[in-house]
Amino acid sequence: MSQKQLKEAFISNLNGTSLLEISVGLSLPPLCLLCRGLLLILYHLHYGKPVSSRKYSLLLDFLVLVSPLLFSCTVLSPVLFLVPVILAAFCAGIFSKICSQRKQETRVPFGQIVKEFQQTSLDPEYIPAITVFRVYVNVLTTISILAVDFPQYPRRYAKAETYGTGVMDLGVGAFVFGNALVCPEVRQKSHVAQPKFSNLARQLFSVWPLVSLGVGRLLSVKSIDYHEHTSEYGVHWNFFFTLASVRLAASLLLAIFPKNKSWIVALTLAALHQLILNTTSLKTFLLHGSSGRDSRVGFLDANREGLVSLVGYLATYLASVQVGLWLLQCRSSVKGWLGALRVLALAVVVLFVSLHVSQARADPVSRRMANLSFCLWVVAHSLMLFIFFVATDLTLVLTKLLVKGSSVPCSWSVAKPPNSNKKLGTAAAPAGREDELPHPCLISAINKNQLLFFLLANVMTGAVNILVDTIHSKAAFALCILHLYMFVNCLIMSILHAKNIVLKFW
Repeated sequence: MSQKQLKEAFISNLNGTSLLEISVGLSLPPLCLLCRGLLLILYHLHYGKPVSSRKYSLLLDFLVLVSPLLFSCTVLSPVLFLVPVILAAFCAGIFSKICSQRKQETRVPFGQIVKEFQQTSLDPEYIPAITVFRVYVNVLTTISILAVDFPQYPRRYAKAETYGTGVMDLGVGAFVFGNALVCPEVRQKSHVAQPKFSNLARQLFSVWPLVSLGVGRLLSVKSIDYHEHTSEYGVHWNFFFTLASVRLAASLLLAIFPKNKSWIVALTLAALHQLILNTTSLKTFLLHGSSGRDSRVGFLDANREGLVSLVGYLATYLASVQVGLWLLQCRSSVKGWLGALRVLALAVVVLFVSLHVSQARADPVSRRMANLSFCLWVVAHSLMLFIFFVATDLTLVLTKLLVKGSSVPCSWSVAKPPNSNKKLGTAAAPAGREDELPHPCLISAINKNQLLFFLLANVMTGAVNILVDTIHSKAAFALCILHLYMFVNCLIMSILHAKNIVLKFW
């Protein structure tokens, strides 16, 4: 077999992993984020100021926010279930250190701090968990697209061939989910009157970079005879085309139907898609082609996976729009967000029960078809990850109340400290305090140029695969390559962020 055939076989005919293992893996990014936040607060407690050096800030962010994920999806994957326990214990140790040191400086009871925490006002205009969710989905996707070509990345984490729940299957769905959370229909103020199809016109203009990237990827892959997994999207189709098509179709539907009923449209689309798959020859066509021998004759036949799966991705996007609209309802206190977490947790339970029923009665999860089970699974696990991030942020708010003046970038700033007329040694930072301080932050840097970050990752992935025999690489070499690849990309984002450069002109 040629090198190209070997690499194609290496990522083909896989079956995914368990929902439990994915759930455990999803706890890692929030734990890394919590660890970073607690370390910054501890630093402030010791030195009375935040970390202001961009060099040390980037190093800390990379080592705490990115590196543990690289290890967890490669050499630590056999003991993945222990990694969250170790990270949680480390976070508990830092929190305990902060609490013990605080007791030496103030005699305000911890119970009073907890009571103050529940009444704390938060900035209602900013939900940092949305930003963090979108950035981490991008980071995890970036890690996986190169790591999957190394033997240290477990085959069960790669995309499943037909049925199955691979980590990378969730990645594409979560990418769609994250895009919907910040789409124009969600961000648009409800009281502002706009023409009915104004968002569609805006999307027509904003998706052209995705179409351009899709064409660029198609031409580059075909011109250098790069290895590709045809059963993912087809011969000519790719994820850039899917995302552009879904955004346009969603804007059209949301111009016709009320956007606050988008979950009904999503459920209807997903159910109809599943019904058609089960009662017609569409499933057979998708799996075996028009001639029944996996033919790829004609545009429709050649790209059947990408075209058929559009309906499922569209349903996922519309469901996520409903989530985004609900999240942006004004909640200006910790108490309000604790209530929101309970609602979201209940929604996750309902979705997983529905997923169990769907897999038993209709079809197992299939990214290739983007069937009903796939839509339910993506929304359920995406909501679970979002819940973890909100819980992390609330924990950091509590910790910031313990340490006067401390701040953490890309987390909630306290808009108005309760009982501000009382002299408390543990009062929260004043409104806007965190925005006024210069905070070098890797998450902010990536968030400013997310599309560029993903594009650079694709280019570097291609370069590594051309230059390196990834399939036969040893663990130490693979880890070095992956760390270098991620660090270079993060460094470029940090430099652009430091110079306040945003490469977006559409």
